[in-house]
Amino acid sequence: MGGLSTRRPGRAAVLAVACLAVALSAGCTGGDKGSAGAERTTAAGSTESPDPSENPPSPSPTTQRAEHVEGETVTKAPQVVDGKVLAAVADARGGQVLPLGGLRSGPVSIAVNCQGKGTLTVELRPVGLSFPLECVAGEVSSTYNQIALKNPRTDAVVQVTASSGVRWALSVGQ
Repeated sequence: MGGLSTRRPGRAAVLAVACLAVALSAGCTGGDKGSAGAERTTAAGSTESPDPSENPPSPSPTTQRAEHVEGETVTKAPQVVDGKVLAAVADARGGQVLPLGGLRSGPVSIAVNCQGKGTLTVELRPVGLSFPLECVAGEVSSTYNQIALKNPRTDAVVQVTASSGVRWALSVGQ
């Protein structure tokens, strides 16, 4: 019996849909519902003050960046999470090409720290992995990238391109 049901929804279901519609429409307004001190109307029609934990104070710009990791430095090479270190560089400036030799199939990880105003770009050749890292004066920016190789590669290199004012450290592991 694959027919459609003609049963009408119960009162509780209608009430739940109505409450959901009110809640969704309240969230879709362009008003100031998320700002501190603003009151909002609940689905039941009462008003409530916002919970202070919903609007925590804005973090400082240095802690808001995903690339900032407390305690990292450019004066020593960062640690790689998995495998043996294939190449490590500390306190470098400008661009460099780091020969890795052959890569076997499996994960290859690259950890990079940089400091100074500018962009640092890392490219793993011949794999084709490339990523930038925005570097900031006065603090260390960090990133960690990993790629899983299906096939081994011979004569792999990591090429780092950086602005002259950027200091950096890098480790490659497999």
